[in-house]
Amino acid sequence: MAGDTIDELSEKKHTEHDDKTCRCYKHLENKGPNAPKQDDIEGASLQKSTYYTRVATEYSTQRMVKPGSRPAKKGFTTLRDECLKANRLFEDPEFPPNDYSINFDGVTRRSYVWKRPHELVKDAHLFVEGASRFDIQQGELGDCWLLAAISNLTLNPRLFHVVVPRDQSLNNYYAGIFHFRFWQYGKWQDVIIDDMLPTYYDQLVFMHSKTKNEFWCALLEKAYAKLYGCYEALRGGNINESMVDLTGGVVEMIDLRNPPNNLFSVMRKAYRRGALMGCAIEPQNPNIQTEAVLTNGLIVRHAYSVTRVTCVDIASAAPKAKGKAELVRLHNPWGNEAEWTGSWSDKSPEWGTIAPEDRERLGLTFDDDGEFWMSFLDFIRNFTTVEICDVTPEVFDLGDEDEESNTAENILKRWQMVMYEGAWVSHHSAGGCRNFIDTFITNPQYTVVLEDPDEDDDDDLCTIVISIMQKNVRQLKRYGADYNPIGFTVYKKPDDKQIGERLDKEFFMYNMSVAKVKFFLNTREVTERFRFPPGAYVIVPSTFEPEMTGEFLLRIFYEAKRLKITK
Repeated sequence: MAGDTIDELSEKKHTEHDDKTCRCYKHLENKGPNAPKQDDIEGASLQKSTYYTRVATEYSTQRMVKPGSRPAKKGFTTLRDECLKANRLFEDPEFPPNDYSINFDGVTRRSYVWKRPHELVKDAHLFVEGASRFDIQQGELGDCWLLAAISNLTLNPRLFHVVVPRDQSLNNYYAGIFHFRFWQYGKWQDVIIDDMLPTYYDQLVFMHSKTKNEFWCALLEKAYAKLYGCYEALRGGNINESMVDLTGGVVEMIDLRNPPNNLFSVMRKAYRRGALMGCAIEPQNPNIQTEAVLTNGLIVRHAYSVTRVTCVDIASAAPKAKGKAELVRLHNPWGNEAEWTGSWSDKSPEWGTIAPEDRERLGLTFDDDGEFWMSFLDFIRNFTTVEICDVTPEVFDLGDEDEESNTAENILKRWQMVMYEGAWVSHHSAGGCRNFIDTFITNPQYTVVLEDPDEDDDDDLCTIVISIMQKNVRQLKRYGADYNPIGFTVYKKPDDKQIGERLDKEFFMYNMSVAKVKFFLNTREVTERFRFPPGAYVIVPSTFEPEMTGEFLLRIFYEAKRLKITK
């Protein structure tokens, strides 16, 4: 399947994914009892081992433009007003209605017809009764990782309308032009498109709404495809990538095979703060087919969104005896009957143990819409990873639970972020991980000074969240590029080194790291949370092997007034 085009994939069931390219889950190896303990042996945990030095170099060369030679682009409002004044519909020259906007090579077996919404239905609207997670229907593209994140986004109207601006319509001031915003490597990028969509026999080919005359999700997917080059660039991905693109937040992954004791509180707090959450199942048996349906109704290697986390009172069989049930609501982006069949599933007897007013409060329905409830215990027993994306790492801070302390003003006071752009350059700064001691020293180094312990803690430790993200790789998929396995290592700065002074080979040979990523993963972003004593630390971001080149973004989240950073 690796060589299949979207056309070829469309002849198969839309639920099929390419196991070699789909990363809507992460595979985490469990270290065995004989795993090396030495600091100079890094666990690779690679899904692939290839890298694309030539492609990255060529791409960087192509992007070099002389100052002043690139014309300034017109904004959405200007382009729309020009079209309205000229009484014409906008046609996007950067993402034309042809096969190159669908497939990398522009070769298709089908004859696609690009049509505007008003050519498909008489009463076309951007929204019909607002945006809902139940609107979204997956088309022939294997992008459940995107659908799951968009499904979550609809639960947060404030964030939703950052991505989908309110200043556009298929009716008022309509000129065939729309725009959407995505967070890209430190800033929000406005993506302008026309509303011509690929169809086959007058049916939308890719993402569409369950309501035939509603088009917000089809246009949103088109803008995302333009951002990354074409629709085929969206085939296969990790839900944490789309969640960050839709929020600009930080994603922290939790291994449900070894969950923290306070995980339910963390997830409940995340839900209350409007954070995006996704989860997936990596089966123990590697021979199980991708997106196989288990006997309990769950689907392996498939992205789900977590849409609610709550507690309900339950009545037991004993008189006057009550308890509480911790529940999690999940949504399968396919939006069909593929749902959990165990306890607390649709129409299960457990729902008879809670009061009618609680069922009403939960908005309980038993439709074949892909949404279902599970007990929290069943959730962590069946799923293997959950990923939480918040604007700050605040949801993981359980120092207090009262709502007043979680206002935006207090959050900004508690957490801040610094961000650095860097690159692994061939024969210069692409040194690989600690396994390669001779070249490891060439990697970029960043010094972090933690000055004060966390507030309200008595262990004198400071919390820091470090995230390393590789840039522009999905845009390069048409050239054969793929994500390099990336990570970082943290060292305590020696007293005889000045702040910002680079550590040398001798230091790395005789000093162990104080922290590092659990695994080097070939995903776009890797994030870890640590608690260190006050002091100076050196962060060394790297790829797994030397000469894996590319650009990266380093983000460091920390409690306000507790950090100084130098390169």
